[in-house]
Amino acid sequence: MTLSTAPIQNSPSSTEEHEGLQHINLKLAALNQPTCEAEGDRQYLKIADSLLKNYSQQRRLLANYRCPADQRIQDFLNAYLIENNVDVSVQLPGETFILEQKGQARELSLPYRHNEFHSAYVDSYRVLQGVLHNPQNDRRTTKGVFHIVAGGLPVPGDKSEVPVNAYAALLQHALTPPSDLLRLPFTSLQNKPATLWVSLLLRPIVRPAIEPISPVKTMETRFFAPGGLVANLDFVESIFGNAGDPFLPENDAALDIEHWTGHTGCIILAPHLVHCRKKDIGLPHYDDASERQRKDGMCWHREDELYNDGKPFKLVCRNMQGVVVTLIADNYFGYSKKEIKSQISYSANLFGDCEEEHAGGALAFPRMNLGDIYLPHGTDLDQRYSFDKLCEQLSPMIQRKDEGYAVDNNFPEIIYIPAAAEINVQQQRINWLQNGRPQSLKLLAKHTYIYPNGFKVHMERHPHAPSWRLVGTLPEGTFCHKPSTVSGGGKSEISKSIAGAVISGTIFVEDFEKDMDIVETIFKHDYSTRFRDPARHGSDKRSLLSNQRTLGSVIKLLTPSITDYSDAYNEWLEQIPQHIWAIVLIIKRFYREEWGNNWRDHFSVDVVNSYPGNELKYQGRKLIASYLRVGFDSNGAWRVFKLRQDFIASAKVQMEDDISASTVVPSEKLTGLDPDYQNSSVKLVENCEQSFFQRPDDAVHRGSDLQTERDLSGGNNFISNFQPLTTQDARDLIEDIIHFEEFSEPMRKLIERAAEGQEDEFFVSSAHPRLVDGKPSQNVRYLQIRPDIADPRMRYIAEISTRLARSLNADQAVYFPVNAVLPGRRNNPQDLAAGIRPLAVYNPIHYQELPELFMDFVCSLTGKSPSTTGAGSEGALTKGPFNALSTTADLNTALVSFILCGYDGFSTAAGYIGTQRRIDHDISLLIPEIWSRLPVAERDARYLIANGHLEKLEDFEYEGRTVYASRLGYRITERFVHTNFGKVFDYPTAVFDEAMLKPETQDLAAFVDGIDNVYETQQRVALIYFQDGTINDACPPLKALLHIMAYGHYEGKTIDDPAIRDLFTRDSLLASDWYRERLSIKHQRDLALWRRHRDIITERLNETENSDPSEYSKLEVKLEKTETMLAELSQAGYTESLIGTLGADWVHH
Repeated sequence: MTLSTAPIQNSPSSTEEHEGLQHINLKLAALNQPTCEAEGDRQYLKIADSLLKNYSQQRRLLANYRCPADQRIQDFLNAYLIENNVDVSVQLPGETFILEQKGQARELSLPYRHNEFHSAYVDSYRVLQGVLHNPQNDRRTTKGVFHIVAGGLPVPGDKSEVPVNAYAALLQHALTPPSDLLRLPFTSLQNKPATLWVSLLLRPIVRPAIEPISPVKTMETRFFAPGGLVANLDFVESIFGNAGDPFLPENDAALDIEHWTGHTGCIILAPHLVHCRKKDIGLPHYDDASERQRKDGMCWHREDELYNDGKPFKLVCRNMQGVVVTLIADNYFGYSKKEIKSQISYSANLFGDCEEEHAGGALAFPRMNLGDIYLPHGTDLDQRYSFDKLCEQLSPMIQRKDEGYAVDNNFPEIIYIPAAAEINVQQQRINWLQNGRPQSLKLLAKHTYIYPNGFKVHMERHPHAPSWRLVGTLPEGTFCHKPSTVSGGGKSEISKSIAGAVISGTIFVEDFEKDMDIVETIFKHDYSTRFRDPARHGSDKRSLLSNQRTLGSVIKLLTPSITDYSDAYNEWLEQIPQHIWAIVLIIKRFYREEWGNNWRDHFSVDVVNSYPGNELKYQGRKLIASYLRVGFDSNGAWRVFKLRQDFIASAKVQMEDDISASTVVPSEKLTGLDPDYQNSSVKLVENCEQSFFQRPDDAVHRGSDLQTERDLSGGNNFISNFQPLTTQDARDLIEDIIHFEEFSEPMRKLIERAAEGQEDEFFVSSAHPRLVDGKPSQNVRYLQIRPDIADPRMRYIAEISTRLARSLNADQAVYFPVNAVLPGRRNNPQDLAAGIRPLAVYNPIHYQELPELFMDFVCSLTGKSPSTTGAGSEGALTKGPFNALSTTADLNTALVSFILCGYDGFSTAAGYIGTQRRIDHDISLLIPEIWSRLPVAERDARYLIANGHLEKLEDFEYEGRTVYASRLGYRITERFVHTNFGKVFDYPTAVFDEAMLKPETQDLAAFVDGIDNVYETQQRVALIYFQDGTINDACPPLKALLHIMAYGHYEGKTIDDPAIRDLFTRDSLLASDWYRERLSIKHQRDLALWRRHRDIITERLNETENSDPSEYSKLEVKLEKTETMLAELSQAGYTESLIGTLGADWVHH
């Protein structure tokens, strides 16, 4: 198993710590705040005293001056209140502790040289592994949380609309928090602690770069928090980075004309708002309230009623001007992250040409076991690839050696070898001929050897056997994109290696001689008459051991199939004992043609107590088989299946985890794409996060989540919802030796180190969640450094090998567009006690055509997830609850994206399949293994339908009424499993039996209720679009779909009408007026943005003319760039050049 290896993050040295403390103290002193008294050397404060006084005087004279970003926010708030006739003065915090350096927030979040901080909102601990922050609430809720201010854009019906006067009052309260909330943890133990605001500047990614066409696009976000909540700024900084001091010109987004989208966000943490009374903020009495105010709870019966019933909420103020301001009345970390996600989405919808997606994803590169020796076959020696060409392509990146190999300049452990090089594990050598002379290189572990065609080979020890093998990795991966995935649907899991779920055991032999006799009959059997269709008899006469028949072909041959094989042949297969198949397949795996019929001579068992043993050996070496868990049976027992003997988990490069920025580009504008794909447009994706807020559900089981145990045994971690453990706790864990040994080695060493610590020190165990109301939290979290940042070598090797496979030079971009779209579902059985209806009606993989798929996306039904407090509909594309705009904007753009790119939508199940089969995230782990090994043409939904691999669910009658099963689309069949899962398993049809492929066979009544749940929720959600008027903002295909979801028809047409389905085709889209309108809107917004850039640069030039020649020169260059762009945008035909892109949504008509 390959684990992400984060670079060791040691604690700062004493010099660094001292300098950091001096920096903090200088900033506190400059703000007239108490400094840290624990420091001995304060001479520098005396030296700086006159400067600080000078700064203080300047600050007093410029009390109303704001940095450019804050001024944009302040201007927006002033204008918004005036436009809505609210005469209230609201001022953003003028003096804040600006976190201009990454890491300052972490230092400030705990008392200097002390290990604990406690307040009404958070309990914080310095632990051996970094910091642990346990907020008041251990998870977020989605019920009644999302409020939007009236007066700007329309407020969707699923959000609460807040009167502007009430918003102004809440904003004033937010900006005047109680002093205990302003208390900075860093100085909190002093008699006079610092009490102040802290702030941070962020530049989140909104649209990925399209090299070399267009650079990455970002927005700006200012984050304000009372000093006591500085941990939240540490959290968001760790995920989105730190954009520096907002007062400095180089950090002013408005001067960053190449990258700024023109949009500004502001987030203000204010958990004290839950104590505000409705009456006090100006909400009306119930008798004076409108119908909407009554529905949204924006009125009161009793004078003591708290706003939002005293529960957490977020309140957003926004319009089409490009500024969005959010108050968050909770300091649970997930809200802070989700709000930045929401603001990225807001910017994406206004900027156009991009989407913010609720997605996970990974590049999966198929791997294979090459055995002891690898020599490329003649078919592998493609004349297009040679070592000389490799050296020419990569000349700036490698050092070519006279012996005929090359070494990578960036990673010396990457070695480039000739096309005909032979790799031998036993000799531990790589051999080839250079100008007719033998050359050799030592084969080393932890090195990667790359052939001219990009094929990669490395030596790897078997995880459960004392042997080494060569592992080959293909140069082209499959980007499995998991968008629109509900909480708990497997966004993170899709990028995790399946190797962690693999267990090993020996190959069982019951009676060696008897078993070998059965094996021999299988080898000698005539398979040419196996077909159900007699016309095919005699068409395949290859023997089982023939070198013309692959191991995959043998697995398919020996797997029963009611569609392909005759009943007699299936019965013959079924009567053979199950353990025989593993023996047959492992002999096939090791068989050499020169053995002929003497294959028995190479296999044996030990003799134990004069009797033959039960463990199969090959040439004296005990053979090890690998098994994979795929879910649980109805009794909760693992369902374990044997993997192919040559199976190796794919190499995965994580591309996404939760917040993704994407764009769609016509394929003709990109060079060097994989020629196997024929998409007219492709989607490019960029991860917006530098760290992932991981929820390691399985870590509570010691030794089961090796990555988490490794991460949490390191340093400088940000951890939440774990229990702070003491030195004595560590000793107690060690004394419980039986359970202590269940931890992996890194966690054991960490606990041993903790046991030797001081009594006032804390640590975290991966298996000990925080206790909430006496029960372990179900939402343990930590920030994991993004794997490609922690180990950049993984992504580098992927790019290098793909570059070689596509014959790209070092200066050409390597694109990894989306190849497969695989949204995830969270399914659950009925839970009467919790009032949750069944939702386990899907089999492991479903395909839906765009109309049915977008019915699901509109609704985004979900079962219970540990991240949230409920189940139901998360809303459009699963981010609806967090969306500051009407969900039609996201849906319109997502639909355009699907139509332009032509991606098929396959969804995978998490949680349950039917009432009895629990699968958790096992399918999410497994699907990339299957999809990356399928030929591109055989992933096409049309191919799968035509060949019986997908079956369409039809509506049916049940107890005198119609059950709308057609909403579920297509599902995989036994033939799909039989054909494709043999790429991973020895006995594929056992993995997904009839109960899993047809969940209705488990409980038909529950199946019907589950479909009713889907149908009724889709109808309920669709009706909201009519009630709040957002139906008018839906594009024509979406409008038709919403009518059908709500009322069953659109202009007299049902979902099956060809005229409706034609709306979802590329030809219809490109010919439509509404798509042309999107392109025109994008054109006009680009013009407006570049005119704004020009005006701002001109204004700054006038301000800078006599003060800074260097800055003036830079501004002149930027002004010239704006004029060039405006000239380009003004050319005839610019709108036409956008065809094949997303354009921009109108947001609201």
